[in-house]
Amino acid sequence: MLDYLAVDYAGAVKDGAVISPSEFEEMREFAKTSQSKLTALEPHPEQAALIREAQVLSAAIEAKKSPTEVASLAKSLANHLLAAYPVPSSPATAPSMAQAVGVYQAQCATCHGATGSGDGPAGLKLDPRPVAFTDKDRARERSAFALYQAISQGIDGTAMPSFASISESDRWALAFFIGQFAHDDKEVAAGQKVWVENAAVRAQLTNLDSLSRMTQADLAAQVGEVPAAATMAYLHAHPEAVVQNRAISFDVARQKLAQSIQALERGDNGNAKDLALSAYLDGVEPIEPTLATRDSALMGRIETAMGKYRSLLADKASLPELRAQIHVIDELFKEADALLGSSADATAAYLGSLTILVREGLEALLVVVAMIAFLRKAGRSDMLRYVHAGWIGALVLGAVTWAVATYFVSISGASREVTEGLSSLFAAVVLLSVGMWMHQKSMAGAWQKYIHDKLTAALSRKSAWFMFGLSFIAVYREVFETILFYAALWEQGNHPALLGGLASGLVVLAIIAVALLRFSARLPIGRFFTWSSALVAVLAVVLTGKGIAALQEAGWLDATVFNVPRIDLLGIYPSLQGIVAQLSMAILIAVGFVWNAHVAAKKFGTASN
Repeated sequence: MLDYLAVDYAGAVKDGAVISPSEFEEMREFAKTSQSKLTALEPHPEQAALIREAQVLSAAIEAKKSPTEVASLAKSLANHLLAAYPVPSSPATAPSMAQAVGVYQAQCATCHGATGSGDGPAGLKLDPRPVAFTDKDRARERSAFALYQAISQGIDGTAMPSFASISESDRWALAFFIGQFAHDDKEVAAGQKVWVENAAVRAQLTNLDSLSRMTQADLAAQVGEVPAAATMAYLHAHPEAVVQNRAISFDVARQKLAQSIQALERGDNGNAKDLALSAYLDGVEPIEPTLATRDSALMGRIETAMGKYRSLLADKASLPELRAQIHVIDELFKEADALLGSSADATAAYLGSLTILVREGLEALLVVVAMIAFLRKAGRSDMLRYVHAGWIGALVLGAVTWAVATYFVSISGASREVTEGLSSLFAAVVLLSVGMWMHQKSMAGAWQKYIHDKLTAALSRKSAWFMFGLSFIAVYREVFETILFYAALWEQGNHPALLGGLASGLVVLAIIAVALLRFSARLPIGRFFTWSSALVAVLAVVLTGKGIAALQEAGWLDATVFNVPRIDLLGIYPSLQGIVAQLSMAILIAVGFVWNAHVAAKKFGTASN
């Protein structure tokens, strides 16, 4: 209703005078109805402020203020309303224009006409006549979301009924299809060229939500009238282009980096740092899963280069040095653009799917297998159910995470990095204690004494939930990242090959698990604990590096570039803080192992087994 008011008020008032009494009365009625509807909403801290804004809007209409001022007040109130009482403002997937043609002819053409001119046979009998979707001035101020709302709810006080009975996907398809009537084929063709070549335009429309809420007037204020008109013509006909762009474009990152330099030139160092962080989290992180499946080394170089830029900012480097680093980053972006611009064949999709699952699942598998092997060695098979409950629970929560990320919310880059970082560090601390414990029991005589005196009681009292927790954390942190990688791959198509790679990866992990369990079963108790403690210690060091790196990428920790090779498998990244943290963890483990040997030597007369 507010959008309708913002668009139509110009047809009621001009230069402070009423030019259409019927339209003006309708505008007054809409403003008053908005107030009553706001008052009827459920209580909210912002409700009173919304009602006051509605009163200001009504007063502006009564005073016959300019269409620009009234439209601004109406849009501001609408945005405030959506912020306080949020509703989904975009379709889950790109609408199908082929689907919309038949729906429009069946549901809308009788009033609005076959070409959207408002001259359908039923529409000619209405007073006032139906809206002409071909009116460019009206279309300029109208968003696809507003059209969707009008289609879904109808418009009180007019002949426009609610079409809530048709499916949500059909209503969204209609909203975008109707937006095409104000444009012709030449504008659509011109818009495609603008969309491909104009990075500033693409940076304003990074997903379906931004497209659904954007009006041509709003876009024009950012990029200019001509590019805005052409772009909206193209995207109303091809909304899927926004989804495709999201997965393959570094335009947002480029724009944020440019803004970072501009902020620095103004002396706003704080904003420059924030924009540099946003360049990675909002412009690179969403693309990481897609690029990592094609060239993980290139993805690593991009992360390192952007980390160096943030480090230079923190060190207050000169503008020429910062611009040179941005040039390095842009060259890497170009290399990635060329790689991502090529179509992914079935073989690439299969190998990418297989590699992701094996790579991400191996760390979790090593932890879970070590726990299972330990319990079997200890003769405590009854405790295995807690380990299995942990990893199964992690898989279930992973499925829930995928559903939430896909259908309800978008997991931001910062949220992802923080989740990975904190879970990695937590797992590293837990593994440190486990490694120390295993090493202690590998000492001569210690195992036999422990198994007889303490093991049964210790496991029965408090270790059940410890087993569950470690199994859950170890698996969930990998599942969380894996589902984001697969979501990116799924958007590229080749679904059979993707599923084939997933199935093959599961087989490979199962074979590795069986081999590890059989190998551990043949090891003597002492040697089993020695090997297990070494494995767990290495994993603790690896996860420490990965945790620090993730928190640095999220902006939680500073990053000082350090000239060391990047080795993802070992969690080694070119960051001084990460290297120091890993060295500290390694030293702590070494000291613990030496202490265990010393205690065992005093207690049992030997230092090793």
